[in-house]
Amino acid sequence: MGAPPAGATDSVLAVVHDLLWAHALPSDGLEHITSRRAEQGLRVFLFLQAPSDAAALLSARAVLDRSRSPLQSLGYVLGDLPD
Repeated sequence: MGAPPAGATDSVLAVVHDLLWAHALPSDGLEHITSRRAEQGLRVFLFLQAPSDAAALLSARAVLDRSRSPLQSLGYVLGDLPD
């Protein structure tokens, strides 16, 4: 995830988590979210229950796609997921 807006606080990070949870569906298998501040933004880790790595990536993409617009309204830019 790209750089947070200037002055991002722990409460802003909590909003990012909340938005991701709000846009996850039970079928996505999302179990946990962890994020860390990084030099160039945030590193967000989605922990998903899935039958394979490929299925987990599809679910992660779906959650992020549904969350994209609300996250962008906060000033975040989503990076690419690996293939």
